[in-house]
Amino acid sequence: MAVADRLTRAAAADGASLIVLPEKWTAMGAEADLRAAAEPLDGPSVEWACALAGELGVDLVAGSILEVLPGREKLANTSVHVDPEGRVRAVYRKIHMFDVDIAGRSYRESELEEPGSEIVLSETRDGVQLGMSICYDLRFPELFRILAVKGARVVVMPAAFTLQTTGDHWETLVRARAIENQVFMVAANQVGAHPAGQHSGGRSMIVDPWGVVLAEAPGSGEQPGGSEGYVTAELDLERQQEIRCNLPSLANRRPSAYAWPEEVRA
Repeated sequence: MAVADRLTRAAAADGASLIVLPEKWTAMGAEADLRAAAEPLDGPSVEWACALAGELGVDLVAGSILEVLPGREKLANTSVHVDPEGRVRAVYRKIHMFDVDIAGRSYRESELEEPGSEIVLSETRDGVQLGMSICYDLRFPELFRILAVKGARVVVMPAAFTLQTTGDHWETLVRARAIENQVFMVAANQVGAHPAGQHSGGRSMIVDPWGVVLAEAPGSGEQPGGSEGYVTAELDLERQQEIRCNLPSLANRRPSAYAWPEEVRA
């Protein structure tokens, strides 16, 4: 929390009015680490976010935390958008569970966490529609298309991408979601080594609706380590509107021709 406080203040001093923290910024590691750090929505992390956003006068997407759900054994991976008045504007619970095998390691997020079921669109103080997502959601373009159709102009994505997938897929996927939905992507990724042998790849980035990387943080390389920091960029909303007018792919959609197959074969 001390690091998050220091870097959030530094970004605000640098002129940022929308600040995004990474996924699970309060704790990474084994199940015991995550359960020990879990808290309700009115716990210390969201309380801190509300106080700091109000003090600095910024829109703060406080990454994601492990949320204790009343009466439930499993936790939620929850992102909170706090407005410049220090009020919780929106709450999004990660929909897609990271149940995969990568680089010889097995991840089973669903054993500890339960998926959310609501697609969430928030709004900044300036009236900019803000789509919310978390990490593994990035691999599911349906979510981002729905957010864009609902009006999102910026999509925020706290993440803790693994070192392997950061190197192989991170930039490609972030830029793809920005291009195909003509949105700004603000993707904040964990960096460096975590408890229980986990390792995130960094390279937090801000991408414009044309797919141009406006800002990018350093990665963590092949070995554990990596440096904490922040990056900033100007989001040119007029340029976004120009792109959407000249290449109107959202307007050219054909919803009547789209139908989900009855069976999905993997």
